[in-house]
Amino acid sequence: MSRAHRPLYLAGFTTAFGAHGVAAALGVETESTGLGFLGLGLILAIYDIAEVILKPIFGALSDRVGAKPVIVGGLLVFAAASVLGIFATSAPLLAITRLGQGAAASAFSPASSSAVARLAAPGQLGRHFGKYGSWKGLGYAAGPLLGAGLIMWAGLPALFAALAILATIGAAWTAISLPRLEVLPKQRATLAALARELTARTFLGPVIMLAAATAVLGVAVGFIPYLGTRIGLDPLVSMGAVTVLAIVSAVIQPRIGRLHDTAPARATGLMIAGAGMLVAGLVLMAVLPSAVVLYAAALLFGVGVGLITPLGFAVLAAATAHERMGRTMGSAELGREVGDAGGPILVGVIAAAATLPIALGSMALVTLVAASMSSLLLRTTSASGGAEDR
Repeated sequence: MSRAHRPLYLAGFTTAFGAHGVAAALGVETESTGLGFLGLGLILAIYDIAEVILKPIFGALSDRVGAKPVIVGGLLVFAAASVLGIFATSAPLLAITRLGQGAAASAFSPASSSAVARLAAPGQLGRHFGKYGSWKGLGYAAGPLLGAGLIMWAGLPALFAALAILATIGAAWTAISLPRLEVLPKQRATLAALARELTARTFLGPVIMLAAATAVLGVAVGFIPYLGTRIGLDPLVSMGAVTVLAIVSAVIQPRIGRLHDTAPARATGLMIAGAGMLVAGLVLMAVLPSAVVLYAAALLFGVGVGLITPLGFAVLAAATAHERMGRTMGSAELGREVGDAGGPILVGVIAAAATLPIALGSMALVTLVAASMSSLLLRTTSASGGAEDR
């Protein structure tokens, strides 16, 4: 089944590249697009708002009709929205483009996560989520670099054209290579049952950890270049630290995934260690900002995210019945989106009210609290046999 997973890895890269690559490019191209601060903020928010609202819905839809049609359809809509972006020369057209991309990603992202879990052979959840997380992490962290290169080459239309081509290839590859996953019978979901699922320790434990890791990743991608500029570093040097983060996270995730499959009992301890590295990186940036520290923090962030992401998804998938895998993955992706948006907002608000070091320290404290809560939930689950969510 490993070949069947490959188009799913491309889908993961596409949604992450589309989210961060275009967001960074729009920030650079504000003059050519005529966007002010308010317009830019609204257009950047549209993509995330669409994902927050729609991911759980499309995740549940993939359980009902099958993951494959949701993935293929979502990628085709993403390609169509990206084609519109090629010709978008005004703020309203850019807003429609980003809304379409966000809605499409809301469909194929949780469905892809669900398919990764459904296709994995017994005892191989970790290695497949490791590879999936590796490609998705590359898209998140390297997206701004790739986007900058494309707009330097041929402007914003080149970036949208690249995304349209990428999504079209992904849709065709998925249609050809991904086997049809049988729709499994399940009991009708009630609001009470959904509430029990979303408050179960086996769900909350890994999702809180995943959200914390994504929050720190968003802070790192946004504030490492900013901090580098403040201390007088060349922008390329600052962006190089983000590249280190991306490479380290991409390299380590498949290895950590395989480690989960051979020793699943170590997952909780390894995720806690990953959270500790995230906290250490934030504290270093807050206390000793310098070129060496930025690269050291990027290394710590890369390892921390690389530990938590594949382990969190593997633990979550292992505790979820296949007939509701899509709904669970959609809800988990919602948790990550909250972290992705909330981390940078928290740091930005506190930095504006106080100082950036205080803001980074506050983010470190929030990460520590989240990791402690997650650890307590996961260890309680392990002690009770982990059967609660099934």
